[in-house]
Amino acid sequence: MRLRRNDGRILIYSHDSFGLGHLRRCRAIAHSLVENFKQLSVLILSGSPIIGSFDFRARVDFVRVPGVIKLRNGEYTSLNLHLDIRETMSMRASIMQHTAEEFAPDVFIVDKEPVGLRGELLQTLKTLKRRGTRIILGLRDVMDEPRLLEPEWQRKKALPALREFYDEIWVYGLPQICDPLEGIVLPETVRKKMVYTGYLHREVSSQGAPPRLPEMANRPFLLVTTGGGGDGEGLVEWVLRAYEHDPLLPYPALLVLGPFMQAERQAEFMDRAAKLKRVDAITFHGHLEALVARAAGVVAMGGYNTFCEVLSLDKRALIVPRTKPRLEQFIRASRAAEIGLVSMLSDDGTHDPAVMAAALRALPRQQRPSDVVVPGLLEGLTNVSRLVAPWIEPAQMPARASVARIR
Repeated sequence: MRLRRNDGRILIYSHDSFGLGHLRRCRAIAHSLVENFKQLSVLILSGSPIIGSFDFRARVDFVRVPGVIKLRNGEYTSLNLHLDIRETMSMRASIMQHTAEEFAPDVFIVDKEPVGLRGELLQTLKTLKRRGTRIILGLRDVMDEPRLLEPEWQRKKALPALREFYDEIWVYGLPQICDPLEGIVLPETVRKKMVYTGYLHREVSSQGAPPRLPEMANRPFLLVTTGGGGDGEGLVEWVLRAYEHDPLLPYPALLVLGPFMQAERQAEFMDRAAKLKRVDAITFHGHLEALVARAAGVVAMGGYNTFCEVLSLDKRALIVPRTKPRLEQFIRASRAAEIGLVSMLSDDGTHDPAVMAAALRALPRQQRPSDVVVPGLLEGLTNVSRLVAPWIEPAQMPARASVARIR
């Protein structure tokens, strides 16, 4: 039974153990919601070890559960605690359930993982379903190729959870670019829960003092970003080789290596960048959208958040997607390149500096994303607010925007 209160509460689950993607998406949603609903509080459950490095708006807070990390063999282990993984997962599940019971959210948004990491959300889902909480699964535009995603979801028992617990499945994208569950056999009752919101618009925050930016950001520059950086070594290597090969490329380059890149490679790349007059490198910046806004162009791997920032801030972009362990970035980049939103360069592993240099020289002549008309492309945050409005009392429903719903 939902309690009637004078405020609204939304709980968001972000399973991050490594990388920044899920956390940054959840943070963007939380900030947009509290801006639209003045009596709303949003609490984020996360295992990210660097969640405290980000700024959060008033009425947005987080609970950090003990971190875990995925090993190369696919198994998980505790990130910092000297505990058996079963103990760690039990502790995480207990914290999540207790938080949900005490916070008593009107809406629960689960990012990507229907039952949480190793099923840690199951008891929380049961508890919130009983009390009448609106339960939402939020999916990025691309998950993975169907031949890999379907057995993964079968193993995790995702489909029973979608039938039993979830009221809606939000896709933060558009069907003309990608259906994240394409090729997966879904019951019609589950398929009808899918709502395409459009991509999540990003902007540079005007709240508080302006972020401190590197000196290079005061003149036209090329931003090279790897997201979390855990798998971004190839991109940085290729760009560095290009500048070492051709130091007169159109723009100087700022490399944002990412906090999860191996320390040894970070040191190596920093040293090489220091020897180049027109290349600088930093490890992390908590306001990446501010750097994107200042950049003349962006070179990236094509993760969801960077893609949204490129579209929102209308930047020419060269995407060099990874293909392992998932094809997510490749699928997104190739579909976006087909309709002219970005350009794409496939990484064949050779990292030929002349190939990258040619792509960087072509970037200034590329059209901007705004030159391509895609109806509803960046209405995701507006639509998320509209979708939660009936469940947040006593807040008023914001202006209506288009939502693509599966029928």
